[in-house]
Amino acid sequence: MSKLTPGKLAGLKAVSDPRGVIAAAAMDQRGSLQKSLAKERGAAADAHDLEQFKVHVTEVLTRHASAILLDPEFGLPASKVRNGKGLLLAYEKTGYDAATPGRLPDLLDVWSVRRLKEAGADCIKILLYYTPYEKTSINDLKHAWIERIGDECLAHDIPFFLETVGYDADGGDEKSLAYAKKKPEVVSGSMAEFGKERYNVDVLKVEVPIDMTFVEGTKAFKGERAYTRAEALQHFRDAETMTHKPFIYLSAGVSNPVFIETLELAAESGTKFNGVLCGRATWKEGIPIFAKQGAKAFHEWLETTGVENIENVNKALKAASPWYLKFGAKSMDELG
Repeated sequence: MSKLTPGKLAGLKAVSDPRGVIAAAAMDQRGSLQKSLAKERGAAADAHDLEQFKVHVTEVLTRHASAILLDPEFGLPASKVRNGKGLLLAYEKTGYDAATPGRLPDLLDVWSVRRLKEAGADCIKILLYYTPYEKTSINDLKHAWIERIGDECLAHDIPFFLETVGYDADGGDEKSLAYAKKKPEVVSGSMAEFGKERYNVDVLKVEVPIDMTFVEGTKAFKGERAYTRAEALQHFRDAETMTHKPFIYLSAGVSNPVFIETLELAAESGTKFNGVLCGRATWKEGIPIFAKQGAKAFHEWLETTGVENIENVNKALKAASPWYLKFGAKSMDELG
């Protein structure tokens, strides 16, 4: 395993809890959040709404998280109220151009790793839509793109968190039974690819390798089976073998109870995951409250239900392993 440079080590420590687990909250949603707020309100949501929403989430939830992930477009005011916790900043543009095939990524125009670091980032985060089943010509573009970002993070000695989100290369529905059966390979293949040294990724932010609603014998199960419980547990173990890098799970927009059950399944499988970057599973249900009742009511909701949600996640994180183990260290201090 490669040795951690001083800047990368400092950045990872900044976003971890004392145990060496990444218990981070995610609040870098932009386009999707704006749409959700507008839909609930029945009127447009503007930049100020997004900034305010992020400020309230950050102020309340960072008391119970090791770090917060924000975007530099609407999240900088929120970064000032993060209760001394670590800061990850997103470097990619929100969404993708649906007119171009392959869900190609793009970077924010007026930002660079240097600028994100100057804005206070402890770590850089990139979201990439990726499937090993995509055309080679498209994946080649993505591979080169990630290499460039990895080198930029290396030059500025800051940790690089890469979030890969799978999709159906044939345009099928990602919520279908057919895709649920393909998902373990999509997740495993992505982890195998971007765990390669050439990308200089420090932490992989990955989806769980199964879709809980298709796991027989779970509370989330909806009646159509893609996997038995035993098969689901094995998919967690198989994905883990794909990389030596630290990896954390994303909540992928599922509800809090479903995400908690997912983490319990990961724990049961014995997978040595290193934490979470959990967004919507903590604050999504507060969107209608902010949209219809305003910021004060939303703040109160966060102080009660929001805190309860993140505490549920923290309880489930008792099963997570410290990331320093992936570097062959027995403690954080051993790394310097």
